[in-house]
Amino acid sequence: MKRVDPNRIAVMDTTLRDGEQTPDVSYFPAEKLQLARLLLTEVGVDRIEIASTRVSEGEREAARLVVDWARKQRMLPRVEILGYCDGNASPNWIAGTGGRVMNLLVKGSERHCRVQLGQTPEEHRNVVTQTFRAATRKRLAVNAYLEDWSNGVRSSFDYVFAMVELLRVLGTQRIYLADTLGILSPADVTRYVDLMVSTWPDLVFEFHAHNDYGLATANVLASVQAGARGVHTSVNGLGERTGNARLAEAVAAIHDHTRFKTGVQEARLASLSRLVETFSGKDVADNTPIVGRDVYTQTAGIHADGDAKGELYASRLLPARFGEQRRYALGKLAGKASLEHNLKALGIALGSEEKALVLQRIVDLGEHKNRITIEDLPYIIADVLKSPADQRVRVESYRVAVGTNETPRAEIVLVYRNKRLAAKANGDGGYDAFMNAIRKAAKKLELEVPRLTDFRVRIPPGGRTTALVETVITWRAEGESGDTFATLGVDSDQLGAAVIATEKMLNAIALHTKPGSGRNP
Repeated sequence: MKRVDPNRIAVMDTTLRDGEQTPDVSYFPAEKLQLARLLLTEVGVDRIEIASTRVSEGEREAARLVVDWARKQRMLPRVEILGYCDGNASPNWIAGTGGRVMNLLVKGSERHCRVQLGQTPEEHRNVVTQTFRAATRKRLAVNAYLEDWSNGVRSSFDYVFAMVELLRVLGTQRIYLADTLGILSPADVTRYVDLMVSTWPDLVFEFHAHNDYGLATANVLASVQAGARGVHTSVNGLGERTGNARLAEAVAAIHDHTRFKTGVQEARLASLSRLVETFSGKDVADNTPIVGRDVYTQTAGIHADGDAKGELYASRLLPARFGEQRRYALGKLAGKASLEHNLKALGIALGSEEKALVLQRIVDLGEHKNRITIEDLPYIIADVLKSPADQRVRVESYRVAVGTNETPRAEIVLVYRNKRLAAKANGDGGYDAFMNAIRKAAKKLELEVPRLTDFRVRIPPGGRTTALVETVITWRAEGESGDTFATLGVDSDQLGAAVIATEKMLNAIALHTKPGSGRNP
């Protein structure tokens, strides 16, 4: 087989076959069809492996669905199905779905041949020949997996040599070198792939990595540099045990660390990862290279500062390349530059003093391990900028207890004009008990608490249970004027936000209360 471009590496993605061997993962036929469409038409992998023969009726239905779509799109040669050395059975199964490519699973080590199959190498080669010829009669193109090749090539090369010679004579299109147990190091891969390529320079070899030592991506790089013409991947690294080489990592590493290229569209990788995450039910770690939710986030203020002054902390793995955006985390490690980046993204302009106040509030929240996002920032700004400059009243501590079949109760300590007063009260709810305790203490401190007329709670969009809570409380002053005013509190806890809003109310009335009068003007 001639290569049109010697610098082009073929990518065969096996998310829909080997990826489905991940524990507890099973795709509906419609899901397989949607992923097949994305992989072939938008992401641009060269080929996909979609099923194993003789598994179930659902597997047959899914294969038919994908094959029928691929036939209409003239992509049938890019759709492959795993078959076994079972004479007519697998070829008939594949032909029955309308498929045109069989990946024949051949034993790649003598030990597997003798122990698992109970066959001599010659007997196994005879069955391989029978199955291959049955596939040819069904007009199927045949590739061959050398299962456990990584053990076979170093412990029984004579066995491997005889098998590859047979596959060459039979006319196998591609031979897949499977590191089935993920045991090879990059140095091993370089040595053994080079051995295969130099022994059979006219055959097309592709490398199938597993990630048991966390070396799948490194081994992919070693394989293409040693002469493999293609690599196998799965989205999010799904697969048996620790999984296969991750599509996003393998592609980015090939593009950035070798002279080779692929046809994969990198900008589609992150969205594809999210979809597979949803369909598979297997979460992707936030720090997963390329597609993790945190990998384009700068947390330390020094990093944000360096980016602002000249992209000092950027590499070739730019977020836009993969359809993502750079983010700057807000928390206890945030600095001025982190805040500046987020304010710019929101189109908000603040003065230097205001920025300092907002940043301090962010750091304070971060000390409590709160996760702060850009969606939280407007709430924090509103909270800080509406705080009284002179805080005369402080809720030093509070405790609210609410339970099934228990009367809600609250304990508070209020500090005002060097006076520290504790109070306890019950109520119809947690906040009501808190307010009753506040009224008791405020009365002794000669502060007249206004009447609550409205209580509203909001969280930023996204439905995160870790989101900050914004509470806006509207108050009506007692007396003839009956003026209304609102205070706002922001915290990770709903009651905490209400306490902050209440504390602001107390400061507002204290600001307008004359000592000893006990009344608002």
